[in-house]
This record gives sequence, structure tokens and C-alpha cells, in this order.
Amino acid sequence: MFSLIAQATMPAEAAGNAVSFASDGWGIGLALGLAGVGAAIAALAAGLGISRIAASSVESIARQPEASGDIRGAMILTAALIEGVALFACSICFLVVLWARDKLPDLADFAKAAGG
Repeated sequence: MFSLIAQATMPAEAAGNAVSFASDGWGIGLALGLAGVGAAIAALAAGLGISRIAASSVESIARQPEASGDIRGAMILTAALIEGVALFACSICFLVVLWARDKLPDLADFAKAAGG
């Protein structure tokens, strides 16, 4: 699947190398590394978003205490939506890791190549 995406975005002369790039160690390592970076960015962005929501809602409740119930409900709903998006992003990163794990050679192959 990833090699088809790579072929579609590459020039015609480089498209022949897309399958070998996805199947060798560099492509797999890049996929694993970017999956980790993507999960970290998703967690960081969710944390920042929820903290801004909390800060704004506390400030709003301080200005209008009579509207605290409505503000709290909107805050909880928005925080839940942000958590849902972050969970979806982390699950996509986890699927990339599972895809790359199946492409990695077995550790026994490394031991045979090392003479052990």
C-alpha cells in the first residue's frame, strides 16, 4: 500500500525504485521513525489543545460564574473530541508500526549473517 502511494507521488524515472525502497531497511526504518514522531506530535498537540480549553473555560467561568454549567459542558465535549482525534492519530501510527514489523527480517537472519 505504501509503495503504491510512493509510486504515485514520485516522478516516472524514480517510480521503479519505490518498491525496493519500501522493502529494504531504510524505508522500514523511516516508517518506524516517522510513526513514533507522529504519535509524539499527536499526544503533544492534544495536550496543548486540552490545556488551552481548560485555561479558557476557567477564565470564562471567572468572568461569568452563572454560565459555569454551560461552559463546563462545552469544555468536556471539546476535550473529548480532541482526545478522539489524538487516539485516531496514535492508532494510525500503531498500524504503521505493525506494517513495518512484518517487513523486518527475523533476528535469526541477523544471527546467521553475523556468524552466530
